[in-house]
Amino acid sequence: MSHSLRCYSTSLGCPKNRVDTERLLGSLGVELVPVDAPEDADLVFINTCAFIQPATEESVRTIAQAIADIEDLPKRPLLAVAGCLVGRYHERELAPELPEVDLWLDNSSLEQWPAMIARKLGLPEPSAPGRLLSTGPSYAWLKISDGCRHACSFCTIPSIRGRHRSHTKELIVNEARGLLDQGVKELVLVAQDVTAWGCDLDGKPDLRVLLDELFPLSGLERLRLLYLYPAGMTPEMLKYLRAAGKPFVPYFDVPVQHSHPDVLSRMGRPFARNPREVLDRIRNVFPEAALRTSIMVGFPGETEEHFEHLRDFIEEVRFQHLGVFAYRAEEGTPAAVMPDQIEDQVKEWRRDSLMELQADLSAEWLAQFENERLSILVDAPHPEWPGLHTGRAWFQAPEIDGLTYVSGPGVEPGALVEADIVECRDYDLVALA
Repeated sequence: MSHSLRCYSTSLGCPKNRVDTERLLGSLGVELVPVDAPEDADLVFINTCAFIQPATEESVRTIAQAIADIEDLPKRPLLAVAGCLVGRYHERELAPELPEVDLWLDNSSLEQWPAMIARKLGLPEPSAPGRLLSTGPSYAWLKISDGCRHACSFCTIPSIRGRHRSHTKELIVNEARGLLDQGVKELVLVAQDVTAWGCDLDGKPDLRVLLDELFPLSGLERLRLLYLYPAGMTPEMLKYLRAAGKPFVPYFDVPVQHSHPDVLSRMGRPFARNPREVLDRIRNVFPEAALRTSIMVGFPGETEEHFEHLRDFIEEVRFQHLGVFAYRAEEGTPAAVMPDQIEDQVKEWRRDSLMELQADLSAEWLAQFENERLSILVDAPHPEWPGLHTGRAWFQAPEIDGLTYVSGPGVEPGALVEADIVECRDYDLVALA
């Protein structure tokens, strides 16, 4: 690489966006020099989120701040804005409002992003795909498909990111090998629906065909699957995963959204019957499973009876990890024009009520690990306490679950250490190696 490029990049929103950013930066074909401020860069790259209105507003604020930082420079860097904001509102609507942006990059042209930026900068045409990791040495996200084949009434994703498109097995496996060659120990498979992988490929392979290639890879200590639609958790799939053993992590992120069939039906969920069935099915095969789910409260028409049903469901199932979101009416979705919209203060109260319940359930579950010895994958040094690091036990997914704070000999980013759990909190653990 004879060229070097000073780059300031920001990736907003989900891990899938993070992967897109890492792929772009690793595929430009030049030596990248990361800088801490837009005014020091040759390229300012902002990958946006627009899944919900607050995310859209954050994206616009981030772009506006970057414009303010660079507008008075004698030589401005190239300002490229990519991702879901562009997918949702399109260049024709955004460009008149933000004319300072030099390049708009839509998700529909992901593969062309490196070439489009290179042309704008007068760089040679990029020749090979790459990946510039931003997560440190312990874990990496591995995106296996784009878009979504479902049509939930509250969701903007199909309109933003398009129909479901599986990446090829060869592409995914090669990328996985490259990540493991960099010393990464945990791969986290992500997509809008991981279980849908392959349904659009020739021969209609299913996820097991891909996992058959990933499980044996050298250096892989943990393989975690995120975003598993309930309908994909078939008895056959669970039996396959049980037989696979290590490096598969028995961590199941199954976003059920609600428990009451009336609400699930209005949501247009592809699994609108009793979600308890699929959770019981998982625990019958994996009694030790760590279950995570996402719940939405305040959906149009959610009554007090529906909410109490949901609260009882959470108390009975006892998820290890739970995300609770207050419904927001998003422009262009069927749910936004449904009757019986719920007042914001009611939504917030319901969310807070469930999170208080979950804090107690989580603390009670984590208490069993006190004085136990667990394998902890070390992610990063603690920003404030020298000698202390953040890491994760097998039942803690990166960036969305609680942490294990760990210290002791051999504790460094990327290390997998055996450690004694000395303290249990509501969501976190404290350990000594």
